[in-house]
Amino acid sequence: MRANVSYTSREQIEVYKFSPLVSVGLPLLAIFLQSSLGVRFSAFKIFDLPLLITIFFGVARRNQLAGLATGALIGLTQDALTHGPYGVFGIAKTIIGYAASSLGVKIDVENPGSRLLMTMGFYFLHGWIIWGIARTMTARPIAWRGVHELVAALSNGLLAVVLFAALDRFKKRA
Repeated sequence: MRANVSYTSREQIEVYKFSPLVSVGLPLLAIFLQSSLGVRFSAFKIFDLPLLITIFFGVARRNQLAGLATGALIGLTQDALTHGPYGVFGIAKTIIGYAASSLGVKIDVENPGSRLLMTMGFYFLHGWIIWGIARTMTARPIAWRGVHELVAALSNGLLAVVLFAALDRFKKRA
């Protein structure tokens, strides 16, 4: 007896686009909120809104070039507003944008469970990239705080489930 296997072609996967206002406004809003709320409320520092927006656009557009560009622009803008070495967030978010776009083609990214796990994984990857760059390229001694990173990954994953559901209304079929 032969099992029926269904394959979804690349053409059958829904790809979304966004208005220019949303494409520019959401990342700028995320960066602004991250920089302003993080200063006023120390508990807010656990969230990485620019990272979540990078992931959201990456999995929605499902285009690696767009994911690279989105991650690079968001990361470099975030770098410009911090006091750290320029380019660290740019490199990390470029990799995450590409990976999110690539993963968006392979799995169901509309499911809340997959959104949670995907965001947690990308949060860890983002943290490892930044940690690696800081330790090797900038010679800044940064300790890896595993428990903090786990709590932050879970927190960002839970926020992503809610945030992505709210941002889904800005999607337009490409």
